[in-house]
Amino acid sequence: MSTTQRIIRAESIFFTCAALIVLAIVALFGFLGVQGLGTFRYTSPADFFFGTTWNTNTGQFGVIPLLYGSLMTVLISMIISTPIAIGSAIYMTEIAPDSVKQTLRVTVQMFAALPSVIYGLIALVAIVPWVRETFDAPLGKGILPAAIVLVFMVQPTIISIASDALSSVPETLREGATALGATRWQTISKVLLRASGSGLLTALILGIGRAVGETMAVQMVIGNITQSVPTSLVTGASTMPSAIVTQLPEASLPSQRSALVMVAFLLLIISFLLIVVVRQLTTRRPRARARRVAPAAAAPVTARVGSA
Repeated sequence: MSTTQRIIRAESIFFTCAALIVLAIVALFGFLGVQGLGTFRYTSPADFFFGTTWNTNTGQFGVIPLLYGSLMTVLISMIISTPIAIGSAIYMTEIAPDSVKQTLRVTVQMFAALPSVIYGLIALVAIVPWVRETFDAPLGKGILPAAIVLVFMVQPTIISIASDALSSVPETLREGATALGATRWQTISKVLLRASGSGLLTALILGIGRAVGETMAVQMVIGNITQSVPTSLVTGASTMPSAIVTQLPEASLPSQRSALVMVAFLLLIISFLLIVVVRQLTTRRPRARARRVAPAAAAPVTARVGSA
C-alpha cells in the first residue's frame, strides 16, 4: 500500500469518526424532539409551557414549577459562587506562591472528580438539618439546600476556566501596568479582569451549564415536589432534571412519558444555547483584536507608499 493510499485511508477513518459524532447529536435532537412533541397530543402547548401545575394524578403537565425550580437554584448558586470562584482564581493565578498554587490546583481538581452522590450525601447529613433548624422548615429540603449544594459543585468548573483565562493574559500587560506605577490590586482590577473578561464570562456560562444539568445531588435535597410552584426556598420543589430521574422510571401513562421527554428536550435546547453563547464569546475577542491590529499594521505600509 502506497503512502498516498494510507493517508486517504487514515483521513477516511477520521472523517467517519467525526461524522458519527455529528449523526449522534442530530439523532439525539431528532429522537427527543419527535418523542417530546408527542406530548401535545395530550396537552396543549399553552398548558405545557405556561401551566403552573405538574400533577401526574390529574394529568396536568405544566412545566413552570420545574422551570422555576431550575432557574431559582441556578440563580442563587451563581450569585454565591461567582465572587468566591473569581476571587479564588485571582488568588491562584496572581497572588499565591507556587507551592500554595499547586496545592490549590490539586484541591480544585479533586473536588471536580468527586461523584455527585457524594455531594448529595453530605448535603443530606449537614445542610438539610441546618436548614430545618435555622428556618423552621419541616422537611429541610427545597431550593435553598439545592442551591447550596450547587455552590460547591460549580466551583471547580468556574475556578479552572477563570484561572486559565487570567493566565492567558500577556505578561506585557502586567509589566506595563507596573511600569506606570499601578499597584497589584489596580493591575488586577483595571487590567487583568478587563483583558480576560470574555474568558471569565465563559467560565460563568459553563458553570451555569453545570448547574442546570446537575441531577443526583439536587434530587437528593430538593424534595421532588412538582404539584405547584413552591411558595418559599425551604419548601419542597423540583428541577427539570430531578423530575425526569424520579418520575420517568415509574411513568406508565403515555402522556406523562411524553411530557418528561419534552422536559428533556428543553434541557437539551438550553445546553445547546449555552454552548452557542460560549462559542460566540470565545471567537468575538480574537476577531476584535484582529480588527484593531490590522489598521496598525497597515499604517507603516501606507506611510511608505505616500513617501514614495
